Amino acid sequence: MKIKFLSIAFLSLIIFSACHKAPAVSSGGSTTTVEATVIKDFTNSTALPQYSSLTNSAVTLNGAITTLNSSPTEANLAAAQLAWKNMRTVWEQCEGFLFGPVEDNDYDPNTDTWPTDYTQLDSLLASNNPLQVSDVANLAQSLRGYHPLEYVIFGHGDGRTAAQLTPRLLQYAVSLSGDILYNNVQPLYQSWTSAPTNYAQQITTAGSGSIKFPARQDLFLAIVGAMSDICNEVGTEKMYDPFINKDSTITESPYSSNTLIDFKNNIIGLQNVYMGLNGGTGIKDLVASQNKNLDNQIQAQITAAVSSFSNITEPYEKAIFDQRTQIQQTMTQLAALKDLLDNDLTTFVKQYVKD
Repeated sequence: MKIKFLSIAFLSLIIFSACHKAPAVSSGGSTTTVEATVIKDFTNSTALPQYSSLTNSAVTLNGAITTLNSSPTEANLAAAQLAWKNMRTVWEQCEGFLFGPVEDNDYDPNTDTWPTDYTQLDSLLASNNPLQVSDVANLAQSLRGYHPLEYVIFGHGDGRTAAQLTPRLLQYAVSLSGDILYNNVQPLYQSWTSAPTNYAQQITTAGSGSIKFPARQDLFLAIVGAMSDICNEVGTEKMYDPFINKDSTITESPYSSNTLIDFKNNIIGLQNVYMGLNGGTGIKDLVASQNKNLDNQIQAQITAAVSSFSNITEPYEKAIFDQRTQIQQTMTQLAALKDLLDNDLTTFVKQYVKD
């Protein structure tokens, strides 16, 4: 996701001193057949189902917000809050493969720019600016998407009540949800499945006619690069900036106290890409076909990184003050995983994926 500030030097805090030696190759032979299967299953068993689930989650969220607008009860507010959290789970896991139309067409920053400024949000709400869907679509990215909607339905400090939902707040919520669904999530899914982009076809034809990926190696490097990027974003921006500044206002999802869950789901998304989803093969199958030791090492480091989040007690906004050791340990695990991806896995792809 796009954020509006730059992280200061991560290496001033994380010192990761590991010597990397490529593990011995455990088997040989062509990877062509495995590559083709991984590409097909990444597309049809991981990416497309995840983006389809994201669309369904956006429809559910939009319906819950519409119901809340019609009947602003505590029960309907709770249902909208749950729908928001459920959609965040899917979206954050989709960030494990954050490349292609989601970035090319700005669907990511249009929906997931942070941190937000609740003072700025309150100023907009206090103004006479129209807040229809078309108006919201033309606002600054920090006033669009998941996090302004989070503020409306959770409030500052996760204390929003149904009685506080003024007609102006509800109008903003309806238009934010509509902008997410109609201007971003649905077009994102369509960009993978339909002309003129049909990004899924660009992937499945990598190395055999794809304009985006003339060689299969190009595709695999893009996938590994996206996995590395999300490690970097979580470890050196999302977690690090609030941690080093001891500032709970610049966390990702401060209004709902969902920040730590967001982080973990990002790395689960990476894990899904590596392991494969819905019975499909993953990059692990390609790596294991040539270098089982490396596959074991990557799987173990992914598991260690995901598991480390459980050592931090929610919410992250509080943990940055009183669980600094646990946060440091998680950032170290993410740095180690990123290093494996940038060095060992990238080297593997360059060595073995030859089209």
